[in-house]
Amino acid sequence: MLEIKATETVREGSIFGQITTMDHEQLVICHDEATGLKALIGIHNTTLGPALGGTRMWPYASEEEAITDVLRLSRGMTFKNALAGLNLGGGKAVILGDPKLKNEAYLRRFGRFVQSLGGRYITAEDVNMNTSDMEFIGLETRHVTGLPEVKGGGGDPSPVTAYGVYMGMKAAAKKAFGLESLEGKRIGVQGVGQVGKYLIEHLVKEGAIVFVTDIFEDKVKAVAKATGAQVVDPNTIYDMEMDIYSPCALGATINDQTIDRLKCAVIAGGANNQLKDETKHGRMLMEKGIVYAPDFLINAGGVINVGAEYFGGYNRDTVYKQTEKIYDTCLGILNKSEEENIPAQQAAIETAKARIEAIGRVKLSF
Repeated sequence: MLEIKATETVREGSIFGQITTMDHEQLVICHDEATGLKALIGIHNTTLGPALGGTRMWPYASEEEAITDVLRLSRGMTFKNALAGLNLGGGKAVILGDPKLKNEAYLRRFGRFVQSLGGRYITAEDVNMNTSDMEFIGLETRHVTGLPEVKGGGGDPSPVTAYGVYMGMKAAAKKAFGLESLEGKRIGVQGVGQVGKYLIEHLVKEGAIVFVTDIFEDKVKAVAKATGAQVVDPNTIYDMEMDIYSPCALGATINDQTIDRLKCAVIAGGANNQLKDETKHGRMLMEKGIVYAPDFLINAGGVINVGAEYFGGYNRDTVYKQTEKIYDTCLGILNKSEEENIPAQQAAIETAKARIEAIGRVKLSF
């Protein structure tokens, strides 16, 4: 038998190097010259079931930045779905470009790429994508969820995502302050997109003192006017005296530069990949005494919502009851973090991996 030996190792930092480091199953590159579509689909792990995760559209500065984002996001979806108790794996898609480029042909072409994966990946909305976009994608694939309610879908998942973040924030408050109540707590919300907006409504209703910031001045002013929240400059949010910092925009806002500036006891928000370096910065937060509610744990309400829609028999009340369980899961992870003296991020990942490995062994036994 002819033995073939590898002549070179995978280069660190290369595409294959990143896939190997993060244990991905597949990275799909999608390109269509006619529509101008450029997209990436990351499938991280399908042990628990088909990979479900939203599609975001963003004007990335480079292709390398987009690749890093889709790989990190899809990996996070694996852990998110596992901790939420869903029989779904982790995947994510990113479309490279200005959201203004979207049109029917563009989105339907993306839908055909999703369909070509034969159900290994199920898409839904994410940043700069909405239920109407899912309608167009759904004309070319049945592996799509997050459809409008008038089309039999669960509608916009953002309110459910926000409710899960709210539950996780209350659990983190319980750990940090001894009480879950957010009344009177000074909370800085960074990002007033759909999730941030709905989260602020919960916080204001409970009597929290809310500060809001966003790079889009018109959006933040509108939310402040509607809720009574106080507007602060995006550059000063990290320096404020507050009880809870809630990042609800894009990721990596917890990093070498910001951790030293933060003056809070809790971090709990809806953004994905909040830690720029999950190992280093998770440890730094723990050493600083900040209670961190892992993002992929507490922002799982949206995927709970679209997952229920995809598997059929969608019921809004049932979805909210399942999302409410994020409180207990989060408190359990924070207790594990304290008992084992490990960062909450590590505790959450270990718990997610334990479920994946256990189910994987069950499947191998047949």
